[in-house]
Parts: sequence; structure tokens; C-alpha cells
Amino acid sequence: MQVDIIITLRESILDPKGKASHHALENLGFKEISAVRIGKFIQLEVDTDDPAEARELAAAACEKLLANTVMENYEIRLPDTSTT
Repeated sequence: MQVDIIITLRESILDPKGKASHHALENLGFKEISAVRIGKFIQLEVDTDDPAEARELAAAACEKLLANTVMENYEIRLPDTSTT
């Protein structure tokens, strides 16, 4: 099962890469963009079909290695398993 993880800086943490990107975008004429925050996107392939177990494994990986939880938040996204 694929698990997507989005890691972003906490709102209280300054984002110099985001500021620099925002400034560059403004210089390129993108005046409608009011702010930029830069984060990380990680995909894991886990050997389970159980969404709860996949989420638990991803959370443990974030807590132990992938995210600096003092400065960063993480969001875990599982594939949509609903049938339409």
C-alpha cells in the first residue's frame, strides 16, 4: 500500500526558502501570490493492506526519523479505498 506523507514547517517557524521563493515569484510578476511555504513530500510503500496499520507505520517513521517534530508537522494520506 502506498502512503503519502506531507511535511511542513510549523506556522511559528520562519521559512527562508519560502520567503526567497515568494520574492522571486513577485519579481516574475506573480503579484497575486501572497505567501509561499516550502515542505517535503514523501511516498512510502508499506507491506500491508490494512489502512490502520499503514497509518501507524507511517506515523512511527515520521516520529522517529522523517519529521523533526519540534519544527515540523506531518500529514499522512492513504489512498482512497472507497468504491464509487
